[in-house]
Amino acid sequence: MGHKIIHESCYHCRYVYAAIGNPAPKFSGVVKLDVSVTGGDNRDCTVGCRIFGQQCYGGEPFFVAREPNNPGADEDDGYVVTYVHNENTKESSFLVMDAKSPNLDIVAIVKLPQRVPYGFHGLFVRDEDLNKL
Repeated sequence: MGHKIIHESCYHCRYVYAAIGNPAPKFSGVVKLDVSVTGGDNRDCTVGCRIFGQQCYGGEPFFVAREPNNPGADEDDGYVVTYVHNENTKESSFLVMDAKSPNLDIVAIVKLPQRVPYGFHGLFVRDEDLNKL
């Protein structure tokens, strides 16, 4: 990814949450990357990972801050959320993971009444921003 397409507000970000495309175009998991790691320090930039399981595929991950109005909170103090569909059982769920955990530990699973299509995009907006519309 070229730096020219990254929004200016992200230059200070340390962590990136990305989908694992395997087999592409399906997403088999989520990875947490530490973009402060440089090639010269011989460390892996992968600091967290969650694989959804056999025949389970999800959507793009989103980070949701635990305390969005707390400027002193750690950047990764919150949750990573996504939709997951199990192709074996035909069940879909909304998955909530602990963003600080190296295994992106599951905090909650909400079963959904129907399947969310692959490629579905979402957006999280704070109440005060939504009320401005």
